[in-house]
Amino acid sequence: MAAIPAPSYSDIRKAIAKGNLAPIYLLHGEEGYYIDELAKAFENLVPESERDFNLYTLYAPEVEPELVASTCRRYPMMAERQVVILKEAQSVRADQLNKLHVYASNPNPTTVLVICCRGAQAKGKDLIAQIKAHGGVIFESKKLTERNIDPVISGIIKEKGLNIEPKGLSMLRDFIGTDVAKMHNEINKLALILGPGAMITPESIEVNVGISKDYNNFELVDAIAAKNTAKIFTIINYFRSNPKHNPAILTVAAAFSYFSNLLIAHFTRDKSPGSLMSALGMKWQSQLSRYEQGMRNYNAYKTIEIISAIRDFDVKSKGIGSRQSEFDLLHDLMFRIVTAAGKIEI
Repeated sequence: MAAIPAPSYSDIRKAIAKGNLAPIYLLHGEEGYYIDELAKAFENLVPESERDFNLYTLYAPEVEPELVASTCRRYPMMAERQVVILKEAQSVRADQLNKLHVYASNPNPTTVLVICCRGAQAKGKDLIAQIKAHGGVIFESKKLTERNIDPVISGIIKEKGLNIEPKGLSMLRDFIGTDVAKMHNEINKLALILGPGAMITPESIEVNVGISKDYNNFELVDAIAAKNTAKIFTIINYFRSNPKHNPAILTVAAAFSYFSNLLIAHFTRDKSPGSLMSALGMKWQSQLSRYEQGMRNYNAYKTIEIISAIRDFDVKSKGIGSRQSEFDLLHDLMFRIVTAAGKIEI
C-alpha cells in the first residue's frame, strides 16, 4: 500500500478553511514562517468573543506536559471546540515533549491541539507515533534552498491568481532569496496592485518592488554568459552606487549558482535540450539559452577556475587575507571571470 503523502502548507490551510480538523497538529521544521502562519490560522478558528474561554496559548518551557494534557481534556465553553496552541516546543527536552504521547493516544475530540516546534525538527518517537496512529497531522516546514525556490515562488503567485514572466521570476528570486516572509509580502503587494489574472512583468516589478529591470542579477548573469564585458561592469558600477538594494553577497550567490549549473551542463553527456533541462531542473526551454551560450564562452576548465575564484571572493569578503570593500572584491571577481584561462593547478 502506497504511503500517504505528508500534507503541505496549502493543504492544511484549505482544510482549516473547510473545518476539516484533526485532533492534533505537530508543526515543526527550520522554516518558521509557515509555522507562524498556521498557528495564526488555528487561533482564528476561535471567534474573538470566545477566546477567553476556548483559546489557550501555552509555552512549552513554562508548563508541564501534564498541564497541557489536562487543558486539552477540558470541554469547550458553549462552543463546538477549543483550540490549545503549545508554542516553543523546540525549547524543551525530547523526553519532556514525549510525555504528551499519553494524551495523543486518546485525544479529546472537541479539542484541537497545535504543537509548534519553530526552527527545529520535533523529537519524541512515542508522541510522533501516537499522533500518526490517531488521526493527527504532522507538517514539516522545510527551509528553502536555491534548488527549490522557483517552484515555491511560482506556487504562491498561482495561488494569488497571477502569472509571471520567466525574467520576472528570476528578478524576484534574486531579490528575495530564501526569505519566505519577504516573498509572501512582496507577492501580496503585487497581487493587491495588479489585480486578479495579471501578468507580473519585469516592468511591474521595477515600479512596485523597486528592482531595476535593466540592472539586476538576472541581467548580470546574462551578460556574464554572453561575456559582454562592457555590460558586466556597467551593472557592477550601478550596484556599487545602490548597495542597499544590490548586496554583493547576493550577486555572487547568483554567479555561483550559474557556474555550478554550467559545470553540470558541461558534464551532462546528452546535450539535447530535454536532457539539459532535466539535469538543471528547468521548467522552460528559454532558460537554457544562457547555458548554451556559457558553454561556448567558458569551457569546463574555465568554469572550474571561476568557481574557485568565487570561493576566493567568499573568503576575502569575510576579511580573511583582504581589506578590500565587497564591491572592490566584486569588481575583481568579474575581471577574473571574463579573463579566466582555464588553467587548473593540480
